[in-house]
Amino acid sequence: MDTKKKITAPLVYAVCIAAIGSLQFGYNTGVINAPEKIIRTFFNKTLSERSGRAVSQELLTSLWSLSVAIFSVGGMIGSFSVSLFVNRFGRRNSMLLVNVLAFTGGLLMAFSKAAKAVEMLIIGRFVIGAFCGLCTGFVPMYISEVSPTSVRGAFGTLNQLGIVVGILVAQIFGLEAIMGTEGLWPMLLGFTVLPAIVQCIGLLFCPESPRFLLINKMEEEKAQAVLQKLRGDRDVSQDIQEMKEESAKMSQEKKATVPELFRSPNYRQAIIIAIMLQLSQQLSGINAVFYYSTGIFERAGITQPVYATIGAGVVNTVFTVVSLFLVERAGRRTLHLIGLAGMAVCAAIMTVALALKDIVDWIRYISIVATFGFVALFEIGPGPIPWFIVAELFSQGPRPAAMAVAGCSNWTSNFLVGMLFPYAEKLCGSYVFLIFLVFLVIFFVFTFFKVPETKGRTFEDISRGFEGRGGANNTASSPQKTPMVELDKAAV
Repeated sequence: MDTKKKITAPLVYAVCIAAIGSLQFGYNTGVINAPEKIIRTFFNKTLSERSGRAVSQELLTSLWSLSVAIFSVGGMIGSFSVSLFVNRFGRRNSMLLVNVLAFTGGLLMAFSKAAKAVEMLIIGRFVIGAFCGLCTGFVPMYISEVSPTSVRGAFGTLNQLGIVVGILVAQIFGLEAIMGTEGLWPMLLGFTVLPAIVQCIGLLFCPESPRFLLINKMEEEKAQAVLQKLRGDRDVSQDIQEMKEESAKMSQEKKATVPELFRSPNYRQAIIIAIMLQLSQQLSGINAVFYYSTGIFERAGITQPVYATIGAGVVNTVFTVVSLFLVERAGRRTLHLIGLAGMAVCAAIMTVALALKDIVDWIRYISIVATFGFVALFEIGPGPIPWFIVAELFSQGPRPAAMAVAGCSNWTSNFLVGMLFPYAEKLCGSYVFLIFLVFLVIFFVFTFFKVPETKGRTFEDISRGFEGRGGANNTASSPQKTPMVELDKAAV
């Protein structure tokens, strides 16, 4: 069937509504940066009024660090809880249900100033972090399960597009001319309630994942009706047959718990690849660039660094759209390798530019170009691909547990980069990005030798390859001939 016939209005609608969860993740990641000084002032005023004495700078710094870091702690807990929700409530209903956390977290942050409660802001950040952690599992899983094989990668990239649009919106709304003021910062943090309302209403008209309906709930008629609506075709027998085969295989297997992913040779290689891909996203240094981009631009001599940071956000968004159109042509593995290699080059250029900024006046502009290049290449591969390729590497049974492990790995490494980068920067100075350069080289080598191409392959075909069955056939049937690891070889 022609690919164009498979992209229907109900499919696009379902994917876009799901991606609002990704937008929430991006928005709440970026929203805390702009009003830092204002929120510190709020902490100081509130605590000094409460205690009747001046608050030490050490306590203020600790509270600010806690406000930033607690978001990732919530994300770790939320992401590790993904399988508890999706297996019990389904993919769509899980997304609908956890918006309670978005409302709770948003309202706590929005009313923290009026209540003069620092604790409300910190708890709100934790709750919204847990919500975002759950979304990082729910959204790519739902999108991958409703999308046709031929466009699964392109639609999977919409998850990352939601994240980068959310970051960009947060950067723009955080400007002093919009909501980055002493009076409006609670509204800036509480704005997250609005997309939660939109998603809740939108999800009421989205179908449940047909794979969940057939494989988990054994409701073939409902699954068939959903597929016919999503595909725009009465004949969905091929999809139904593939799901039935996967269901038959799943019924013969032991329940795929998190420990089982590491114990079973059928899953071990795939879960190690999933974790390494998530680490390649976070340890590439991209969050260090975004968390501290304003400071990087200031030290590079840029007089209006906040606008340079927003410029990086625009580049982020544009190249995510570029990746959306490339992923089904070039393949996941190829784009990931290009992204990692290009980022390594940009990290080296950024290091040289920052080291020479006081000696060579014009080189400050090279650091801006290298930063933009770093962001662009991240969105070509390491940004979008780790999220949805995890869903592709596993069949229906182990997929929720695998998404939980992968998501928790991502959030944990995100937390560590956020906490440790200031110390690394203080220790290494302008050479700090050499640390990420080393990581990028390691991940490039791992991807080249260990990560398979999943473009154009069914979930069952990919998972069967890891189990060592029909290895020669799988390799031959792969639409991309690359020097990748053969799936039928021993586990990593």
